[in-house]
Amino acid sequence: MIVKPELVNKVKDYFNLNIYETKVWLALLSKGVASAGEIAELSGVPRSRTYDVLEGLEKNGFAMQKIGKPVKYFAVKPVAVIEKLKKNTQEEMNDKITMLSNIRETKEYQELELLHNTKTEMIKKQDLSSTVRGRLNINSQISDTLTSAKEEVIICATTSELKKRIKLLEPMLKQINNSGVKVTLALNGPEIEIKALSDRLSVKAKKADINASFYLADKKEIVFMLNEAQDSQEQLAVWFASPFFVQSFVSLFDLAMKKGK
Repeated sequence: MIVKPELVNKVKDYFNLNIYETKVWLALLSKGVASAGEIAELSGVPRSRTYDVLEGLEKNGFAMQKIGKPVKYFAVKPVAVIEKLKKNTQEEMNDKITMLSNIRETKEYQELELLHNTKTEMIKKQDLSSTVRGRLNINSQISDTLTSAKEEVIICATTSELKKRIKLLEPMLKQINNSGVKVTLALNGPEIEIKALSDRLSVKAKKADINASFYLADKKEIVFMLNEAQDSQEQLAVWFASPFFVQSFVSLFDLAMKKGK
């Protein structure tokens, strides 16, 4: 059986299989029904390994064993495999979410909080800063920063940056507004995009001639974007929890906004 290496590599990645599992499954798909010996010959996988691989594929829903002698296997339809994997992934995710939701009620979690709080008290606030990589991590840090605000939130961003975060920010800003925290929104971009974003977020946006994007809470914490990469894994930001630094930054922001009027 001649199979393009590109197909083998893609199927391996898509279905989280190893190289032997991939080759055996592809051989089964092409053959229909076959014995372990036939699959070994067709796939190029050593015969001594083929039995174990077929058992693993059967266990994980990629293959089934035909009743009768000699023992033969046939491949499960790819669409059925995908649906089963989707269902399993959903169930695993739900179990994980339930477990994480219940952790806070455990004694171990209380010990984690105690360890963190004790250590944090020993660290000067101005020493806390970090690089944040990847869209999910950045979104999480933005959420933690903005929802911690008690008095004021400042968001200054390009319209392209804000559009990437709109699903995160829309419910969050509604919650922040309802809590009585002041929200300042300054955007750099086409007027039509600024208006559309302002309307969607229900926050009056100011036009800003500032080609930078940052999220700031109570003049104490800031998440500053270092790039606006489209690739979610390449997005990069820095987080500072330094009142002195952030207050200085706010002064520069206020000055820039006044000059822009």
